[in-house]
Amino acid sequence: MQAIRVLTKRALDEQPTADFAFDAFGQVADETGLTWDLANDMIGGFALDATRWQPATEADMLRYCYHVAGSVGIMMAVVMGVNKDDGETLDRACDLGLAFQIANIARDIVEDAEAGRCYLPKTWLDEMGWQAGEHALPENRFALAGLMPRLIALMEKHEEASKLGARKLRFRQRWAVLAAANIYGAIGRKVLERGQLAWDKRTRVGGLEKSWHVATAFVEALWNRPAGPREPILWSRHDFRPVAGW
Repeated sequence: MQAIRVLTKRALDEQPTADFAFDAFGQVADETGLTWDLANDMIGGFALDATRWQPATEADMLRYCYHVAGSVGIMMAVVMGVNKDDGETLDRACDLGLAFQIANIARDIVEDAEAGRCYLPKTWLDEMGWQAGEHALPENRFALAGLMPRLIALMEKHEEASKLGARKLRFRQRWAVLAAANIYGAIGRKVLERGQLAWDKRTRVGGLEKSWHVATAFVEALWNRPAGPREPILWSRHDFRPVAGW
């Protein structure tokens, strides 16, 4: 972790790192205005994984999603030309990353458990009477599927909110973002639809279905009148910044 932080800081300071990926990141940062704070928020996600951390609450899970994906959404928005003072659009870019990561968590629950990881909140597991790891056992898959409406509803709320920010992007960027949102959203919804069979094999979106989502995103990008989530947008990317002790 220290090496990652040192190399990232050197790259942002336009110093050589002897690593192509970091040198390239430094060049992109110089061209687009990415900052240390933005990069360090993403590095915080690596740090959580390095400690085998598990979220205690839903808020903790969202903080994790912020570090590993919401922060990436914000950096992508900056790369696309969104002004760093446009807090509303950056909040919605964060929502896109949150939705993506929640879909990942839903899809990979059993795979993560086999690797000794659990990203479902401990409070959710406590409600079911499970310890981390027990949730993914074959005999608990039916009950585990019963948690998916709650998780996918959270994903969809952030997915819908993200589209409010996409409307401010240029057409090609908006089309790309909406296509990605539709494809990742489809992964989460497939997990929900498959029920207890969702983890028998990795849930995927096939090529033909991806083409359909790209086409529908094209229409959405042209229309550019997203409805947004049914519930009021009350969250901000600032709610997911690190807290003391993280």
